[in-house]
Amino acid sequence: MLLLIPPLTQLNTPYPATAYLKGFLDAQGIEAQQGDLGLDLFLKVFTSDGLTSVFNEIEQGEFQLEEGLTEMVLNKRSYISSVETVIRFLQHKETTIAFRISKRSYLPEGPRFEVIEDLAWYFGTNSIQDQARYLCSLYLEDLVDLIAATVGPYFGVSKYAERIARTATSFGPIDQALEAPANYIDTQLIEVAKTYFENDVPHIVGFTVPFGGNLYGALKVAQWIKKDHPNTKVLLGGGYANTELRDLSDARVFNYVDYITLDDGEGPILALKNHIEDPVAHPNLKRTFLREAGKVVYKNDVIGGEFGHSTLPAPSYKGLRTADYLSMFDMPNPMHRMWNDGRWNKLTIAHGCYWKKCSFCDVSLDYIGRFEQSPAKELVDKMEALIAETGETGFHFVDEAAPPLAMRDLALEILKRGLQVTWWTNIRFEKTFTPDLCKLLAASGCIAVTGGLEVASDRLLKLMEKGVTVEQVARVCKGFRDSGILVHAYLMYGFPTETDQETVDSLDVVRQLFEEGLIHSGFWHQFAMTVHSPVGMNPEKYQVERIGPTFEGFANNDLYHKDPTGADHQKYSEGLSKALYNYMHDNGFDLDLREFFDFKIPRTTVSPHLIRKSIKGIPDELENSAFFRLMWNEVGVQEVEKTANTTTLLFVSSTGSSLIAFPHVLANWMMENQAEFDLRQGGMALEKCLAQVESLTSLKWDAVVTQQWWRKWRNEVIWRIRV
Repeated sequence: MLLLIPPLTQLNTPYPATAYLKGFLDAQGIEAQQGDLGLDLFLKVFTSDGLTSVFNEIEQGEFQLEEGLTEMVLNKRSYISSVETVIRFLQHKETTIAFRISKRSYLPEGPRFEVIEDLAWYFGTNSIQDQARYLCSLYLEDLVDLIAATVGPYFGVSKYAERIARTATSFGPIDQALEAPANYIDTQLIEVAKTYFENDVPHIVGFTVPFGGNLYGALKVAQWIKKDHPNTKVLLGGGYANTELRDLSDARVFNYVDYITLDDGEGPILALKNHIEDPVAHPNLKRTFLREAGKVVYKNDVIGGEFGHSTLPAPSYKGLRTADYLSMFDMPNPMHRMWNDGRWNKLTIAHGCYWKKCSFCDVSLDYIGRFEQSPAKELVDKMEALIAETGETGFHFVDEAAPPLAMRDLALEILKRGLQVTWWTNIRFEKTFTPDLCKLLAASGCIAVTGGLEVASDRLLKLMEKGVTVEQVARVCKGFRDSGILVHAYLMYGFPTETDQETVDSLDVVRQLFEEGLIHSGFWHQFAMTVHSPVGMNPEKYQVERIGPTFEGFANNDLYHKDPTGADHQKYSEGLSKALYNYMHDNGFDLDLREFFDFKIPRTTVSPHLIRKSIKGIPDELENSAFFRLMWNEVGVQEVEKTANTTTLLFVSSTGSSLIAFPHVLANWMMENQAEFDLRQGGMALEKCLAQVESLTSLKWDAVVTQQWWRKWRNEVIWRIRV
């Protein structure tokens, strides 16, 4: 069995679907290979020989190029001579060249470089490696733009022929594109696919298609397989099939593949493997489309229980070219670059979403609607297995929304084992993320979170059923900010009934969040109504009207709609993006919002101090004390000074030191009980601490929390964690 990632998803790390399936199949004793055709294709094109062929093809063709791209063709020798050095540098295989690259006299510079004004403003004067990596990223994007304008119209850094798959209600246009003469990049894709068949022809080839930008590439390779290796069975699954192809009835897609599976792949792929090898003994299939007698048939026979999240083994990256991935970034923003910079092992803390109420989200689908999580010990076992296999200690947990208490358990288990890792994940901005929990997460290696703020309007947040308010989001983000954890916000405009005023006010709230350092990057996207979301299933409730498209047997997901009571949402797109770009570069906070738009917008009605007031004076919450424990991680305590009334203790940890003067009796108690606060011992129950401090000092609890020694100890040393 051969599992393939089609072009193009990411160049910095493998998309994890094949690794999940390989880990599962290995545990079943089934031999499986895997490969990333996107990386293979990119590394074939971006060599000296590859670029020589590209430029020859361009010069032999009849292409109308813009001035900047024409200059690139004239400067082809510089690109051909430098490309392999650039690739090795982005693979961390050649580092000293950064000094030449950062001086901006080594690389040829095309149209993408026009965005640069002052590298030192972005990076300072010492970040030579970052400067060089940014410049190399622009260099490669220039070449990708040139190829897309000429010999490879479908080519992109993180997508391939995405436009063809967008709202593909009919398979007709895709079929036509596949049957048309292959362009130059298509031929290179087939060449890299052939390498997987040189030594041994696989009986089964499975493609994961997570996004529309992977569909054409998968089908193009499948087309070659069906032609040259007709006995090989071809499967297709992944996120695109799960969301777009659930109503499939157009049989033409089965000219290219034999089976299309839905939802988690483990059950369907095991059933298919057994069925293909012995259809008599294994007649049943699971969540699978196929063609029978010229018609599309869906089979979901009962073949036993599902493979739950907690029962699955660790993914396996064996067979992937993990040392050859590229660390790129197209924007110097430290949070924004994380998607493209660095090799991340990918896992999920939990399957699905524990909230599953947001009205714009595909909550009716299995990958969101079925929530299941694993014990922290099993999850960290998988982390250790991946570290042993890959040598990489970075983890991206690709959850729909990681549960905060599961994140707590994960952090505690990491710290108890002394595991040195770096990790980030996707969350909901809910109040469970207290400042203390944020400190715990940071101590365990959490460096960033991403989450859906969507709209900075309490009315719309309620209509969306997000379960959060603007004030709550601000307070949660403050906890992350103060712990050194970066925050990325997914932002939405154009939700049903959203007015011009609400759009402008949302932008002003976003501006304030950036100005206060509460979020560090963001991305605006216009609301899209989908078949599987509450809005798509019940548009009348949200005062919108579905107006298309007409389903013609293939993809059925994105819906066209009218919003009679809302603003003209599309016209805000450019201005919102322009403002956000400035804010992500710590710029433009003092500009009037009208500066970003080329049409008249209403004045904001938001208080200019809304966010600052929201995060000011957050109290030390003491309710439900029975549910909390006080703990610290690797803190050393030493007595350093005594006076008539106090004993000063020195607390030292990896994050710094604190000197705190306690009443003698409390200092003695603290020294005697310091081991009990260690998180490896489970920490001390808050109620127990309350009772003992009261008995030692005769102070009631509401008086204790006003004491300077208490406030300093709580703020600088101890964590209050819900357990």
